[in-house]
Amino acid sequence: ILVNNITSQDNMNLRFMSILSKDDIQISITANGNPKKAVEVKNKIKEFFKKIARGIVKGAIYVYCKVVYRAEVIGKENIPKEGPIIIAGNHRSFLDPPLMEVTCGRYTRFLAKEELTKSKFLAFLGWVFDAILVKRDSKEVKALKESLKTLKNGDCLALFPEGTRNGIEKGEKVKDGVAFFTLRSGAKVIPCGIKGGEKGNRKVTITYGKPLDFSQYKGAKDKETLDKVTKEIMDNILELAK
Repeated sequence: ILVNNITSQDNMNLRFMSILSKDDIQISITANGNPKKAVEVKNKIKEFFKKIARGIVKGAIYVYCKVVYRAEVIGKENIPKEGPIIIAGNHRSFLDPPLMEVTCGRYTRFLAKEELTKSKFLAFLGWVFDAILVKRDSKEVKALKESLKTLKNGDCLALFPEGTRNGIEKGEKVKDGVAFFTLRSGAKVIPCGIKGGEKGNRKVTITYGKPLDFSQYKGAKDKETLDKVTKEIMDNILELAK
């Protein structure tokens, strides 16, 4: 970060120049005493340090998963390097979201239940990874809009159709959130199966399947189509989790 052209006058000229990513994206902002510009500068600096924190945390989680769970990644080549995608996986433990986050190779946003913010550590992870908070079993307009915006921006959204840990084993109905987002946005779905990690089998394997394209149903809102798409997605997830 370079700061220059600072004067003693009220109208200070602050120039911040940063290389924020491997793509050599250069950001140059001049405040010129404008409050709105100053806020923009502040937000850019916050985002800069958040990216640094994200990189450190992702590295620590990756090492933890490799050392403790001997994590193995299969099918990463199935994940497009750019463009909107939805990663949908089975949900067994607390390890699933961070494991997906550090192995998919994409900037990924998770839909997370709002209660997680009660834990300072989980709240920190939610901040670092730009989690989209939502109340369980509700369809908040704000969360829906933010999720669709994420896909519109060409980024990755991650969800667990079971809605909770081991939802299918508990007899709970699979949620149609993934189907809703893929039909609304046209984004392809990457099914993800996670297995292992339990007593007697500490090794964890995460497998990413080939993209599922439901563009032929884009815009459909009827329950029959949503259920059909949800079933196909969940069937693929369970097959990968065997």
